Amino acid sequence: MTDRTAEVPCLSWAEVCARRLDRHALSAPSRDARPADIVGAMCAAHAQVLSAAELSIGLRISGATRTDVREALWTDHSLVKTYGPRGTLHLLPTQDLAMWTGALTAIPPSPSPLPEDARLTPEQTDEVVEAIAIALKDAELTVDELTEAVVAATGSWAGDLVVPVWHSMWPRWRPAVYIAANRGALCFGPNRGRKVTYTNPRRWLPGLEPAEGHTALAEVVRRYLHSYGPATPQQFAQWLAAPRRWATELFDSLSGALQPVEVDGGLAWVAAGDTIAPSTAPRGVRLLPYFDAYTVGCQPRELLFPGRAAERALSGGQAGNFPVLLIDGTVAGVWHQRRSGRRLDITVEPFDRLTAGQRRDLDDQVKRTGDILEGNPRLTIGTVTAGGHR
Repeated sequence: MTDRTAEVPCLSWAEVCARRLDRHALSAPSRDARPADIVGAMCAAHAQVLSAAELSIGLRISGATRTDVREALWTDHSLVKTYGPRGTLHLLPTQDLAMWTGALTAIPPSPSPLPEDARLTPEQTDEVVEAIAIALKDAELTVDELTEAVVAATGSWAGDLVVPVWHSMWPRWRPAVYIAANRGALCFGPNRGRKVTYTNPRRWLPGLEPAEGHTALAEVVRRYLHSYGPATPQQFAQWLAAPRRWATELFDSLSGALQPVEVDGGLAWVAAGDTIAPSTAPRGVRLLPYFDAYTVGCQPRELLFPGRAAERALSGGQAGNFPVLLIDGTVAGVWHQRRSGRRLDITVEPFDRLTAGQRRDLDDQVKRTGDILEGNPRLTIGTVTAGGHR
């Protein structure tokens, strides 16, 4: 992909951490960014645990609370909850939906795990997605209500209980939820009590159409490398849950816009010309929640999770399943919180003894966590007994 005879800039791991912390607004919280700006800089915020997403975003904005994130999501709709990278729930900036839907629909699909007689044909998929888009055009529907609408629009075959999920069976149309989201026809609405609702993002972004695939992917690569670079095609593929060979070919097709750098003896890529690192060393203590974008997206794992961190804070090599204590850009502990009303019991387990300065920073982070989550925090330094998130 590159001529190794040309001079290749070198970045130390400390310089890489400093770049990433700065670009994630983790070196210092932004004073003027909106939640949508921060989520854009993170290249999406994982939202399987919505309170964790609220904390991820709040940590990066000075003075922000979970209420600010909820208003961005449910009131001004500058954020949208939908299926994003890796097919998992994310918050995305609404204004970026054309890019994301164009990119996600351009990724080669994985082989279907469903039995052949439970799969939708391409024609059925198109029919279901169109029915979903119409049903949600001006509505927020539960899955049962959406099932009724899809079956009424397409036929009884869409409601056949043929999709095995855990200890039950879903109707045939249900796997198309993810496809509809990737095509911009579906996103999440506010919960109705304990029930999830779906709606159509075109309610807030009229005329939404997925961007052309390669153009959208090129922009996703550029943004990913800005936030998480230097990185390899294989690391990009892991972040996006895409085939490695396909990611390598994608990087090759963009070689004119990319530049190699050396990190810890290995070769990785940044956007062309983007080789500058902050002049100051990475510093600071941060409490990052489940599935924080920094933890999930930054590579290589062996440098981000050194020594004991790999054993304690990774789950089968997967990042994000444990909230982590980040010190100077590297995982240095785990933590857990338990909420009861407004009371937040926070237990932090550092892997090494904290300096006096780090302990003061940790106290500040605990207070900030309480402010963001609108609770009263109490810190305990000790062993975290809670297991990882599943």
